[in-house]
Amino acid sequence: MATKVNGLKTILQQGSVLAPGVFDALTALIAEQAGFEALYLSGASIAYTRLGRSDVGLTTSSEVEDTLARITERVDVPLIVDADTGFGNALNVKRTVRGFERAGAAMIQLEDQTFPKRCGHLDGKSLIPVAEMCGKLRAAVDARSNSETMILARTDAVAVEGLDAALDRAERYLEAGADALFIEALRSVEQMKAACDRFAGRVPLLANMVEGGKTPVHSVQALTQLGFRIVIFPGGTARAVAHTLQGYYSSLRETGTTYPWKDRMLDFDGINDVIGTQALMAESKLYG
Repeated sequence: MATKVNGLKTILQQGSVLAPGVFDALTALIAEQAGFEALYLSGASIAYTRLGRSDVGLTTSSEVEDTLARITERVDVPLIVDADTGFGNALNVKRTVRGFERAGAAMIQLEDQTFPKRCGHLDGKSLIPVAEMCGKLRAAVDARSNSETMILARTDAVAVEGLDAALDRAERYLEAGADALFIEALRSVEQMKAACDRFAGRVPLLANMVEGGKTPVHSVQALTQLGFRIVIFPGGTARAVAHTLQGYYSSLRETGTTYPWKDRMLDFDGINDVIGTQALMAESKLYG
């Protein structure tokens, strides 16, 4: 796990990284096989897939930690993990960081919303005081056992207090010990440039691409040119899967067979190739 942690810091020192959203070991495995250097474990996608619910603070620390541990057991690329508000106060943050670090997180994201939080691209958010968030970040820094584990500070202030206040909050969070910054729901390229002008030369900045969300969606190449070093598409995987399943189930219900989907799905051998069944069977013979 130390290798995964150190790997993310090295990647960011050398350039930018595109981290697709994942929500379980299978999506993480397929993303790794596609060649991604880092992955993003989306709290929203855990809510969507484990609970069938919206991202409104319903998931728990233990649910995220369990999902994280199952993923890091299966893949070797570093994981950026959405820890929401830290699931409580500064003491809860310390427990969350320790648990997520044990489970293999390379970077742990904490945000400044009140509890219950909600998706950064939903309306009606509210924030905790700056001083309280700074205390949470100091607690996170103190809690980590490996200094290579990175703390990502997210502010949702753009939608609540405006861009200038969000940038000022980010400045305070950097002073509190954050290793990277995430200014959520920037509304335009101009706002994105303002964030990069202030911070890009000093600390890794994250750009969050949400299809249909508040922020204009751009490619990793364009965002890197602006100054962002971390680009995530956190919920795209869950939305793509949901869209595919709508078509699959509709077809199965209508036709009574999966034949019309034959060319759009893996067969039995195909899925076993993806998950490495033959290698697992060979390993089992070592203990026969």
